[in-house]
Amino acid sequence: MDIVIDTSALIAVIVAEPEREKIVEATTGHSLIGPGCIPWEVGNAFSTMLKQRRIRLADARRALNIFDGVPLRYVSVDMGNALRLAGKTGMYAYDAYFLDCASRHAAPLLTLDRPLRLAAGKIGLELLEI
Repeated sequence: MDIVIDTSALIAVIVAEPEREKIVEATTGHSLIGPGCIPWEVGNAFSTMLKQRRIRLADARRALNIFDGVPLRYVSVDMGNALRLAGKTGMYAYDAYFLDCASRHAAPLLTLDRPLRLAAGKIGLELLEI
């Protein structure tokens, strides 16, 4: 089964947040997919952590090495559909890219982002609960 995984869930696994084990357990044996913007979002998350002095550069580099090892298949986004979903849900385009992927690939969405979970529910997408 394909599972659309968003950046919040990926970061939780990479930095060993409390949800890590449940995410790994829920995704083991399944294919992880997501929009091609994920690497930029991961980079942005780590740059934010650096700016806030929550991590050091060496930590970010180690985290990026872990990220590079995640078996993730990038799928194309239907920009028109993503913008339609952004308008319908009030989400930014980057969030709507995940909604588009889940919708078009008939795959559950795995996210720790509450507004994204609510938006997915609003349009009837399946969520993978953690």
